[in-house]
This record gives sequence, structure tokens and C-alpha cells, in this order.
Amino acid sequence: MDSSEHGSPVISPGVAIGGTLPPGLTEEEAEEIQVELTKVDDEIQTLRQVLMAKERHAAELKRRLGISPLSEIKQNITKGWHDVQCSNAYMRTSQTLGDLNRRVTSSNLYLTASATLEDIGRSDAYKRTQETLSQAGQMTSAAFSTVGSAIRNRFGEMRALPYSNSG
Repeated sequence: MDSSEHGSPVISPGVAIGGTLPPGLTEEEAEEIQVELTKVDDEIQTLRQVLMAKERHAAELKRRLGISPLSEIKQNITKGWHDVQCSNAYMRTSQTLGDLNRRVTSSNLYLTASATLEDIGRSDAYKRTQETLSQAGQMTSAAFSTVGSAIRNRFGEMRALPYSNSG
């Protein structure tokens, strides 16, 4: 198998890619480097083939265990979120925001605004708006539920299909 199949051009003995040898490099050294490059390219190709075979095998094992790509994504996201929550930066930020929240909610401005909002919450206009938005929310929730059911059914259909990894 010649190295041009792996992305490295074949260099004629004594000639570099540009047509001449780089300064300080003899023809013999260039030939040795070319032979080594060919070997490395062959090893890379072999490793790619082995990796592809291992990935196919891992996918088959996961399929046999019932591990779906969706469950893997869910697990990765859960682990990632846990790692974020355990990080020093997150914990410091959470503490700072908690302190800020306590200061804001105990301020006179907040207490006055809160009382004003309570008055607004008792008004007829607010109650009508709240009812309208509640109905819109219920309709949206029903629509999302329908879409979720359709997606769940489609995933079920896809899961029932034979697994093929021809990538």
C-alpha cells in the first residue's frame, strides 16, 4: 500500500515536495525519512481501522445491553450538571448570589415594591390577565404533550428497527 493513499505524497528519492531537498538534508536522509513517514502513515491507517472496529463492537454491546444513544446523552448531561454544581466557581457564585438575594429582599425598596405588587395582584385586570395566560399555558402544555407522545412513539419505532452502524 503506497503512502499516497494515507494523505502523504510519495517522494521520489532525492526530491522533496517542492522539487529540491531542504537545506542540510541529504538524499539518503530524505529516503530514510520517507520510509519512516510511510510506516507511520500505515500505522495510522491500521489504528483507524482498529478504532472503527472497536466502536462498532462497543455500539453492538450497548445495543445488547439496551443502552440507547438517548440514555447515554441523558447520563452525560446529568453527570456534567453534577460536576458543574460541585465546582468551586459554581459554589462561590451560588453563595454570592444568595448573599445578594438576602440583601435585596431585606431592603426597604424591595419591601415597598412587594407591597405594591400585592395590591396589583388583587386587581381585576390582573386576575383577568392571569386567567387568560393560564388558559394559554394549559393549551401550550397540551400541545407539547402531544408532540412529546409523537416523538416517544417515533423513538419506539426506531428502536424496533434493526441496528446498523455503516458509518
